[in-house]
Amino acid sequence: MGADREGGARRKSWRAAAYTALGVVLLSGCASMPDSGDLRDVESTPRQDTGVRVFAMPPSEDAKPGVIMQGFLEALTSDDPAYDTARKYLTDDAARTWRPEESTTVLANGPSIETDCRQGSRETAKSITCVLSGTQVATVDSKQAYEPAAGTYRKKVHLSQDSKTRQWRIDELPDGVVMGKSDFQRNYTSVDKYYFASGTAVGSAGEPVAVADPVFVRSKVDAMTQMVRSVLAGPSGWLGPVVRSSFPTGTALQKGVSGLAPDDQNRLTVPLNLKESRVSASKCTEMATQLLFTLRNLAPTLESVELRGTGGHRLCDLTEQRAESAAWHGSSKRPEYLYYVDGKHRLVQMPTGSTGTGSVQVPGALGEGDKTLQSVAVSRDERSVAAVDDYGATLRVTSLTADGSLGNALVTSKGPTPADRLTTPSWDARGDLWVADRDPQATGLYVVEHGVAKAEKVTVPSLPGRIKDVRVAADGVRIALVVEKDGKQSLQIGRIEREDRTGEAPSVVELRPAAPDLEQVSTMTWAGDSQLLVVGQEQGGVQQMRYVQVDGATLDGPAPGALPGVKAIAASEDERVPLVAYSDDGIVRLPTGAQWQKVDKDGTAPVYPG
Repeated sequence: MGADREGGARRKSWRAAAYTALGVVLLSGCASMPDSGDLRDVESTPRQDTGVRVFAMPPSEDAKPGVIMQGFLEALTSDDPAYDTARKYLTDDAARTWRPEESTTVLANGPSIETDCRQGSRETAKSITCVLSGTQVATVDSKQAYEPAAGTYRKKVHLSQDSKTRQWRIDELPDGVVMGKSDFQRNYTSVDKYYFASGTAVGSAGEPVAVADPVFVRSKVDAMTQMVRSVLAGPSGWLGPVVRSSFPTGTALQKGVSGLAPDDQNRLTVPLNLKESRVSASKCTEMATQLLFTLRNLAPTLESVELRGTGGHRLCDLTEQRAESAAWHGSSKRPEYLYYVDGKHRLVQMPTGSTGTGSVQVPGALGEGDKTLQSVAVSRDERSVAAVDDYGATLRVTSLTADGSLGNALVTSKGPTPADRLTTPSWDARGDLWVADRDPQATGLYVVEHGVAKAEKVTVPSLPGRIKDVRVAADGVRIALVVEKDGKQSLQIGRIEREDRTGEAPSVVELRPAAPDLEQVSTMTWAGDSQLLVVGQEQGGVQQMRYVQVDGATLDGPAPGALPGVKAIAASEDERVPLVAYSDDGIVRLPTGAQWQKVDKDGTAPVYPG
């Protein structure tokens, strides 16, 4: 979720007493149930320092229904691990059956308690039905997967008064929790967990390909243990059909395990319920790789993971260095060069670590300057390059060697103008090449296996318009599409499913929006294992550049500096590599901590491998 910058502009329905020396904030409901006037928002705490934990107050003696409702909603936003305080606002039966882990509903503002929530007639004086309402922003499901949502949230909550104690408590409520956007930002953090692409291996050693699966976890509630449990529970429902886990079915942490953390040597020990005989050495290495890739998101200095089975037996251990060789991991594959087309129509390359602006022409046909190019894509091993001619009509591939020559056209478009013909091509780690034909009469997505086979048309069953741009993820199981419909261009993420039979074209299914608030996406690129950099406009807004996740969440943190007239953008999964753009100033780049720098005023079509 993006940072909520409205801050104090929203009314608060309670006061927070902050004990900063102890790193504790206590929430106490103090407002009475409204009987008239506007809806009452139960909004979040102000964003707290990362070292501050927030705890709720239990219900006070003889609390009225309004105080019970607001105290309960505030307790949902606390850092109470098992929501024990929230359960104190429920009857015994409701506390036993309520499942807060079922989902998290995120509202634009805090949930409103509608003003008709009041005691009824004398016959129903011990029973009250309240309605919570708001504008929905997103949901997080039981597997912690985020999904943007829109529309009105409206749920009933029933309270009753105990005939003996005379205490009001909630006795009927929906499963899950609900909170405002700023509370969600304070309570939750996004973490990539890792699995392996099904049926895919790359390189001479046949390495599995790591795939990021972003989830949201409560950031101050034993996040590392949460993430281990999340990895063991399996991938999100959307990604599940195209990835595999190396953990045997039923694998779990041993009973009573909590508070997992690296030791003073940056080593983490994970006790599992596995017998040593059930785990081969190769599978154990893959299991440890999944956890190490995942947990480095929370502990960047983590150096090794050791897995232990029942009885304390050591199953295997894995260092960070060995993990990088045990699986192909997009964000760890630092590209050697940046590529672009210079003013002399040559494809040139520049070392990614260069501090100057010098570039040299590539070896082979595309470095000679006698070809006019609209766009290019360099394979991830930096051995081949795909090129679309200046008219956008043909896609050809050549090797990046001195004797490399352009082969025959692999895909041809007959669109009426260059803008209606082939998109910029894109490579995945398998060596497959992807491109779309924008011809209004014959629009389609194509894949060329290993960059040499006959192009196959990819089925996209739920395509909501015409494809205008394509970028495949390094892992080869996710693809980003800019889709145009009714004059608007949206960013969609699809799942790539491949048939087991050789020669069968893959399909792209279950498209979902990745930047739902942008109605004009002009260009985009992958910029991490689960994030993209997007250039676009909100309705009535100006062009902006921002990071978004594949699940549709807008990432916290600063966006790249403003840049006028961006026509193309290039980034790498390795976030240490500078951003590069083609703008009104030609080719420019943005090193970490610096301003945009001019590279070549006459250059076009910048790309990193992929």
